[in-house]
Amino acid sequence: MSAVEPLQQTDLFTEAIKRLDRAQEYAKVHPEAIERLKHPKSVLSVAVPVRMDDGSLRLFDGYRVRHDDTRGPTKGGIRYHPQVDMSEVKALALWMTCKCAVVGIPFGGGKGGISVNPKELSHMELERLSRGFIRQIADFIGPDTDIPAPDVYTNSRIMGWMMDEYSRIKRQKTPAVITGKPISLGGSQGRDDATGRGGYYCLKELERIRGWNPKEISIAVQGFGNAGQHFARLCHNDGYKIVAVSDSRGGIYREEGFDVPSLCYSKNVNRELKAVYCKDSVCDTVEATSITNEQLLELDVNVLAPAALENTITDVNAGRIKAPVLVELANGPVTPEADRSLEEKGSLVIPDILANAGGVTVSYFEWVQNRSGYYWTEEEVHTRLREIMSREFNAIYERMTSAKIDMRTAAYAHALDRIGEAVEAHGTSAFFGTSGRS
Repeated sequence: MSAVEPLQQTDLFTEAIKRLDRAQEYAKVHPEAIERLKHPKSVLSVAVPVRMDDGSLRLFDGYRVRHDDTRGPTKGGIRYHPQVDMSEVKALALWMTCKCAVVGIPFGGGKGGISVNPKELSHMELERLSRGFIRQIADFIGPDTDIPAPDVYTNSRIMGWMMDEYSRIKRQKTPAVITGKPISLGGSQGRDDATGRGGYYCLKELERIRGWNPKEISIAVQGFGNAGQHFARLCHNDGYKIVAVSDSRGGIYREEGFDVPSLCYSKNVNRELKAVYCKDSVCDTVEATSITNEQLLELDVNVLAPAALENTITDVNAGRIKAPVLVELANGPVTPEADRSLEEKGSLVIPDILANAGGVTVSYFEWVQNRSGYYWTEEEVHTRLREIMSREFNAIYERMTSAKIDMRTAAYAHALDRIGEAVEAHGTSAFFGTSGRS
């Protein structure tokens, strides 16, 4: 996670809609489809009562949004964060609608969240909160209606609690209601690293197109949570230099690059991001420079991977971004105003609705496996994921090149084509405005 806080001055959902308006002129989509996407299908706001360990009662605000289900049941994560609000959840759900369309999976977009700092809760309080939230939204979700998954500060254990609570309410085991579960509770192989892996597969396609030598490419990763760690690990394994990483407390920089597995060990076992080299459980400190999240974003590197929260790159700091390539592992890390600044500089932004779509793609795989009762190997999951990510990356890259537009607009146009086809299959004014005779 990043210490760079998202903007609060603007409505995030309104900002998200601007991307649709820009992409519309490059897509084969009826205006009615755009109008539908500007209005979430349904929204739910709840108050979740939790009995704390000291005996007191606290109520937490929770939200769930089903944005659009034209192409299938809605799908999207649940995040725990103090700044969660309805506008943010609506924007995230819209992005999920577009993300599912980009990779061609039969889902619409959904999203949920609770306004809470989970670091302040005990494990038992966290479980009570998670189960209580599901009790509040149980009639709003379901394997054929809306399927949650992990997001910021939620994980497989929390998904396991949620699936178990839903199953208790329905009086039957229902693993397909939640994805991102532990393997032992019906989770999929390859789901844990899917978001970072999807971004890595996008980078590999760009490597092929541009003829890169990975050893000559430096990468900075802002946000060292699940997505950031796995992306860094996979790139490091291929020889890329991971020269900077950060979490909510700040970052570290080392021109020669870091041993990423050692950083992951320190972060996950010792709960601190520290410049170390580890052999087994013995870690030695290595030379590195302490930097802020803001400084990391502005480093002179070949690739910048924002992997924390939305709106970390704005019109205020976009002019200072030196990386010519950005891989958006976070949702909405670049504002529309910053997009224009980066485009003017010739930066290539691999947009979030493509770059981090590996997570929802493998969540789809998990849902399919739960429904069929047949489970795939990790190699099968990786092969299927790479096929989808590579196919869609190249289709969007080609669209960007031929239309002479930025990659984000090309990705949204790609998504709108698919959403538009589904909307028009039900009929638009072009059909109903005729004589009415078949």
